[in-house]
Amino acid sequence: MSRKPGPPAAWETDAWSKLEKSAAKLQQSDADGPLHLRQLIEDEDRCEALRASFDGITMDYSRQKLTTETVNELLELAEATHLKVKMTAMASGKAINTTEGRAVMHMALRAPKNEKILVGDSDVVPEVHEVLDRVYAFAESVRSGEHKGATGKKIDTVISIGIGGSYLGPEFVFEALRTDETAAAAAQGRTLKFLANVDPVDVARALSGVDPETTLVVVVSKTFTTAETMLNARTLRRWLEDAATKAGADKAEMIAKHMIAVSAAVPKATDFGIAEENVFGFWDWVGGRYSVCSAVGVMPLALQYGPDVVQAFLDGAWSMDEHFLSADFSENLPVLVGLIGVWNATFLEYNVQALLPYSQALLRFPAHIQQVSMESNGKRVTLEGEHLPIEAGEIVLGEPGTNGQHSFYQLIHQGRVMACDFIGSIKSQQPIDATAQGEDVSNHDELMANFFAQPDALATGKTIKELEAEGVPKDLLNHKEFPGNRPSTQLLFPCFDAKRVGQLLSLYENSIAVKGFIWGVNSFDQWGVELGKVLAKQVRGALQGARAENAPVKGFNPATTSLLKTYLEGSSN
Repeated sequence: MSRKPGPPAAWETDAWSKLEKSAAKLQQSDADGPLHLRQLIEDEDRCEALRASFDGITMDYSRQKLTTETVNELLELAEATHLKVKMTAMASGKAINTTEGRAVMHMALRAPKNEKILVGDSDVVPEVHEVLDRVYAFAESVRSGEHKGATGKKIDTVISIGIGGSYLGPEFVFEALRTDETAAAAAQGRTLKFLANVDPVDVARALSGVDPETTLVVVVSKTFTTAETMLNARTLRRWLEDAATKAGADKAEMIAKHMIAVSAAVPKATDFGIAEENVFGFWDWVGGRYSVCSAVGVMPLALQYGPDVVQAFLDGAWSMDEHFLSADFSENLPVLVGLIGVWNATFLEYNVQALLPYSQALLRFPAHIQQVSMESNGKRVTLEGEHLPIEAGEIVLGEPGTNGQHSFYQLIHQGRVMACDFIGSIKSQQPIDATAQGEDVSNHDELMANFFAQPDALATGKTIKELEAEGVPKDLLNHKEFPGNRPSTQLLFPCFDAKRVGQLLSLYENSIAVKGFIWGVNSFDQWGVELGKVLAKQVRGALQGARAENAPVKGFNPATTSLLKTYLEGSSN
């Protein structure tokens, strides 16, 4: 298959060849060589050069395994692969998702009303704000008590049903703001829960301690056909109908008052029993994993925190979008994070990215970015359908510090090398200063001491000579040696309020797009999730036949046939 005319593939450029040589030089250096991070981070000029900032956010990537020359080569690669053109095409509504013929316009979801963004010939910003205004108005009617339940009680609990991007993004933002002072005050007396897994245990957890008469269920499904989401929706519809029967209320009114939908399939939602005015739409140019700024995330978040907090989050995301589209690449935070990711994953073959937020509020951030990254760039062919001659994509994992330090940091320090992003804030959402009670430092200072120490420990390590000087017994020297030379970036935010959480989201969304643009893949389709769904449908039919008609299990390979029989026999006892 011949490539279509256009910019050269990244691996066809002179910049790529230069980077390969730079990587080889770095990888050939032994532990005491001149390009070990132990020496590199002592270079004051280099450390100053490998720092960028925007709106009070500081990015320090001096602990990445690269030189200033390497950075220039990465910027040259961005130029050679027409990165700016690709970014502009995305932001201007071009159908860059070529396999589905769709634009990729999640940026438009947080654009101010005075912006003009075209998808085809249509300015989508007015449509976005029409839905946003409806969401805010409905959220306020619930929060104020104007919209009451079928039995006349005020609704104070929301259960949002979705899966994948319809769940992970909203949950990340919800958790990130739970302990923010402004958001917590706005959420006083309110509860937000998420139901994603089709596992009945997840249903039990979502319904635990919940009163159906004061609960609103949000069903999030673009097509209103997603198997897991719709099964959970039907389960909660029956739960509400049972509650109506017990309370002597009308079932239809119970569903109309207690269930709303975020969907593009209005007829299916109304057939389900949801009032048409309570169906809030989004568009085919919004991918699921990029949908948190649409009604998918804005509805449950506005119900919990109110429109003002949510708007601050959207404004923060937009401010980072503008920075991404306008800043010089040498100072552009999302571009730098993306280029460094390509350098680590493809050239140095460090194909694991650890997201390490030193903020408990960001406990669900790694899980969300795990989906955004791995579903976006976990591809094996180019946009033209040719097999990639390189490895693309990264394995993403992470946990908040300092918990992770007592878990998987052992592997990072003395096992496999992975690239780490440390994310911290100058101010805590919930400061505790116990120095007056005899503690050496405040709780946040203790947390941040680790934020600053861990990257240095990963970079410098500890040598045999240093251990010998400390008198470590000979038989323990190899056990206690730390090779160092482990790459990391530090991102220091002023705080994590709604605006800053929006900026963090946009930073990583756009950095992931940068990686896909460089690798030449379609970061906005996800065919890899389809095959399992098709096979699951076949298994579902076999289970239904076996349960209802005692039909034999057939049509599967011997291993699956045997295991299905074991499952059926065991579950029928």
